[in-house]
Amino acid sequence: MFQGSDAEEVAAMVNSLRRHLQRRERAGIRVTARGNMKGTSSATTRDENLLSGTEGDLFSDASTAFQSGSLAELRAAIGDCQLCKLCAGRTHIVFGVGNPQAKLMFVGEGPGRDEDLQGEPFVGRAGQLLTDIITKGMGMKREDVYIANVIKCRPPENRNPEPDEVAACEPFLKKQIDLIRPQIIVALGKFAVQTLLQSKVPISKLRGNWHSYHGIKLMPTFHPAYLLRNPADKKLVWEDIKKVLSEMRGENA
Repeated sequence: MFQGSDAEEVAAMVNSLRRHLQRRERAGIRVTARGNMKGTSSATTRDENLLSGTEGDLFSDASTAFQSGSLAELRAAIGDCQLCKLCAGRTHIVFGVGNPQAKLMFVGEGPGRDEDLQGEPFVGRAGQLLTDIITKGMGMKREDVYIANVIKCRPPENRNPEPDEVAACEPFLKKQIDLIRPQIIVALGKFAVQTLLQSKVPISKLRGNWHSYHGIKLMPTFHPAYLLRNPADKKLVWEDIKKVLSEMRGENA
């Protein structure tokens, strides 16, 4: 049995380790897998819940959001979210839209004015360009894919999301991905890419190359809003999208 200062020291170590694991989990870094590690990859297996094991924050094992078994249940659990300062200026929470069993998921940065008013992601000018990419370029319907953003409320004047806002909302995105389990994620723009990949590498160096998000293939590319300002780079996005199409068709097997 531990006594006196020994017990206090052990308790302090346990608390320190718990906080460390919580920080790793919030950053998207999985805890060490159980059992024999021989032959396992560094990526999270697709059978794991992306949020399992989190404790002491929004997504504890006992939380309603964590236990959601569908996107509808997750949206209900989010309710009238007040977790960050963006709640004060929003019209609608922009949760996400599309096929809940989509093989392809697009993740953007955050809602703009049109999205805030309508409560649906990518419905403004940039959204029309994304729709054209999906329908005219990929030959799919918008309702075949799933579309969401890293943050669910519009930042004032469409400013960049701030770190505390991303931290508050990212667990919702993780849970969406966990429920949908897409085969491929297309990350649109700097903030989506850097949030999902936990990387500060410029998107210009990441785009066009396959990455892994917990075992899910991820293709970074430019945001449609960027393309409205820089139409010459549409050809680069089309190169990225062609790689996505090839992967979906199994041509890279």
